[in-house]
Order: sequence, then structure tokens, then C-alpha cells
Amino acid sequence: MNTTAHDTQSVDRFDVAILGAGMAGGMLGAVLARNGVKVLLLDAGTHPRFAVGESTIPYTSSMTRIIAERYDVPEIEPLSSFKGIQEKVAPMSGRKQNFGFVYHQEGRPQNPEQVNQLVVPQWQRTESHLFRQDVDSYLFNLAVRYGAVPKVSTRIADIEVDPEHGVRLRSDRGEEFHASYLVDGSGFRSPVADAFGLREKPTRARTHSRTMFTHMVGVRPFDETSTGRLHKQPSPWHHGTLHHVFDGGWLWVIPFDNHDGALSPLCSVGLTLDERVHPPRPGTDPQAEFDAFLRRFPDIAEQFLGATAVRPWVATGRLQYSAKRTVGDRYCLTAHAAGFIDALYSRGLTNTLEVVNSLAWRLIEAAKDGDWSTERFQYIDELQQGLFDIHDDLVYCSFVGFRDYDLWNAVTRVWQSTSILPTVTIDRAYRMYLASRDEQILRDLEKRDVPGLPALVGQDIAGLLAFARETCREVEAGTLEPKQAAARLFQRLRNSAFLPAPFEFGSPDNRCFDATPAVIQAAVAWAATDAAPANIATLFGP
Repeated sequence: MNTTAHDTQSVDRFDVAILGAGMAGGMLGAVLARNGVKVLLLDAGTHPRFAVGESTIPYTSSMTRIIAERYDVPEIEPLSSFKGIQEKVAPMSGRKQNFGFVYHQEGRPQNPEQVNQLVVPQWQRTESHLFRQDVDSYLFNLAVRYGAVPKVSTRIADIEVDPEHGVRLRSDRGEEFHASYLVDGSGFRSPVADAFGLREKPTRARTHSRTMFTHMVGVRPFDETSTGRLHKQPSPWHHGTLHHVFDGGWLWVIPFDNHDGALSPLCSVGLTLDERVHPPRPGTDPQAEFDAFLRRFPDIAEQFLGATAVRPWVATGRLQYSAKRTVGDRYCLTAHAAGFIDALYSRGLTNTLEVVNSLAWRLIEAAKDGDWSTERFQYIDELQQGLFDIHDDLVYCSFVGFRDYDLWNAVTRVWQSTSILPTVTIDRAYRMYLASRDEQILRDLEKRDVPGLPALVGQDIAGLLAFARETCREVEAGTLEPKQAAARLFQRLRNSAFLPAPFEFGSPDNRCFDATPAVIQAAVAWAATDAAPANIATLFGP
């Protein structure tokens, strides 16, 4: 691959070529084509196909609604709710009503007091476990319906860029494509990252993890196990995304059969391990490794008695990779082409949609005025690098927290702060946009003091996250005991004036958080007093 100038005359010249027709490429392609951009949608594979990244969070659904309204693509809006997905997109999907965490110690019975849960509010209940092969196909077909030109089973072997004129792509079969701009939404093996040497080696990520995953049938609801029946959390574990956490890793359980009228018997299962503590062994069968893990944790194993994998396991080496830059002359990396941390906290889809939202309007304007300058897209790099670092801090702190329940209990509150308040921020902007249809309201969301976090709460959350990271670094270095670190974190949480007092994030006993109407009303009342900082008063105000 090279970056030489070339003759830009071509019968089939596109405004934007997108590599990768997964969720990111399909949604971006649909948005651009709907708004008059000439789009080429390339993929080395075909649909339907297996994919993970199945669990949504409220921020994901909020951003989905913004994209659908902002870019006038009503077919995207059903993806913002469980009902919409079931009725119009992917009825094999599951429902997500909570984030559940059960803490385990090897060689000891699970302590029923060592559980945490964040309940998706009853008045919201929008979240889903996405059956990705159907969702991705839906978005790909939507893009084509709006006019994107599909080119599947096409592997790009050579890329040439002329900063003044555009991009020329050649497939491994000798086909040639021209475009003014190239968006790479493929993945780790990004053709653009390879072509221009963009991978950060070694990655700056502090997190070290690897994973193995599959889909299973016969996975028993954890609520029905002897351990699960002892728990008193507000929402059944099986109604949401369950995380079994332990020193050195975590296990996800994402059921698709957890609602009335469910059509699918499947459950997504993935075991994620610190690859320094549990390095992969060449030639080891993932099923055998998973079975060996279950023998070490019989309280978890009960959930999998009789469960069977219905597709081959996928096993990885270290998951983390990053890019020195994600934007250059006539190109941009997005989604998993730009970088990846870990599936913990289900932030992958959220980060993808954030980038689609901010990238789309720039591409639409560039197609109109011909300004494809790198400077126009520089914010996208700042955004993606910020999102990467925030997720890395959260997951790094979590893996350190897995060593001791008290510390893990504190780290969950830091995560809740980064999840709830940013969602409130963009929901507020969305309501204002619906009332006025003023595009500037959505563009103002990009005025951020901290890349990757909304402005109203960005600095406050970044400060808390940095404190958590440095505290966990001391634990990892052996200079601070985990329980001392937990006490330090809870003290910081109690002293953080920007956190709504009714949420009680600083209370170790508040292990399950449910934003009931009463709690929300109390937060609004708190924000209306002098007790709340001005930015939070604005956030929770009328």
C-alpha cells in the first residue's frame, strides 16, 4: 500500500467510501446516503454474520434517537428501544433491564452481600441484547435502500491517497474504486491503519485482557441457581446483562430468551481474563479452558449445567490496541478500526454512535462544499482518543478492583458516575433540539473541556476518574492496600459536590441503584438548592 498521487478521473467516483459494513459502516452509510452523499459500502464478508457487541446502555439509545432525528433517518429510531427492535428490526434480540455484577472468590462460597446492580429505570426500559447479525443486516440493507452502492466479498489490497484529490482503492481481484474520502470502520486488521502505520506500538492502554466467547443454548437463569436464590437485588439477574467478576477477570452472560414471547433460545457467553495472569496457551481448546474455569468456580458452573455452545468459540490474544492518530489526509478510522479496550460496561456501541453522529455532518458538508481538509475532521480524532482513554481508565480500575470486593464496590460508583450523568446531558440536549430544531444545540455538544465527556460534567467526571486511576495504580504497585484504597475512593465520592446526594454513590451499602421516580424527584429538588453546583443545577433543572 502507498500514498502516491494519481489520476482522479473515474466514471464511478464516490464522495465517501466506507470500509466495513457492520453496525458502524451500515449506520453511517444510511445517514450519508439519506442526505445526498454518494456512498460506496465495501466489506470483505457478507451478511448475515456473527458479531458481538450485543449489549446496549441508555447512552447508546439516547444517541440513536439523536442520529435518527438529526439526519432524518426514521428507520434508525426503532433501534433506540426494546419495543422498536422487537417489532421492526431484530425479534431474536433480548431485553436488558439491568447491569448485574456478582463477585466471586475462588475456593469460597459466593457472599450474597457482595453483589451490585444498576437498574435501567422503569420509566425508560429501552435497552436490549442485540442479535447483531440481524441488526447489522438491517442497517446495511437500509444504507443500500437509501442509495449506498454495496460491494461485499471485496477485500481491499491497496490504498493510494492524494491529499488534493482523494483516494483510490484496489481490491485483491484488481477492481478499482475512487472516492473523495475514506472511512475505515472495519476492525483490528484495519487496511488504513496498516497502510499508514497508525497502530500505537505498544498501545498506551493500561488494561490487559483477552477473551473467549460463543453463543450457547441451555444456559440456566442465575436467579434459579442455589446461589442466585439467596440474592435480594431489585431486578432479576436474567432480565439484564450479568457479569460474574473475580480476581483476574470477568464473565458475561447476555440472554436473548429473557422476555415474554422470546423467539431465541440463545445466550451470549464470554470469559475475559487478565492475559498477564492467565496467558493463552497455544493449542488449548477454548471450550476446555472454559470448562476448567467453571471447575474453579462451582457457584458459576451451576448456571451452565447442560449448556451447549452452538457455534465455535472465538479466542483472542490481548484485546487492547490503539492508533497514534485516527484522522489524516482524506481518511478517518472509526469504531474498532480506531482502537479497542474491552467489552466491560458495553461502551463499544456507544463510542461508535458518538463518532457516527459527529462525523456524519462533517462528511455531508464536505460533499456539498468540497472541503475535505484534515482540519475539518480533527475533532473526530480528539473525540476518539478521549473515548479510548476514558474506557481504558474505567476497565483498568475495574480489573484492579476485582482483587477485593470493597475496592470493586467503590469502583462501580465511579463507573455509574460516568454512565448516568453524561446520559442526562445528551437527553437534555435532545429535548431542546426537538423543541427548537436548532442544529447548533447538537453541535454545542462537541464543545468539550475533556474529549470523550460532555461539557457540563466533563471536568468533574474526569477529575474523579483520574483520582480512581491513580489510587488503583498504587494498589497495583503494592504501595496501598485495597481496603484503604476503597475507603479513599468512597471518601472522594462523598466529597464530590457534582454527584447528586440522593444517589448515595458514596455509601458502600448502596450496592444496588435504581433511579425510581422518587429518587429522580429528590435529585431534581437537590439540584434546585444551593447544595448543587451551577452546572448540575442546569443539568437537572427545567
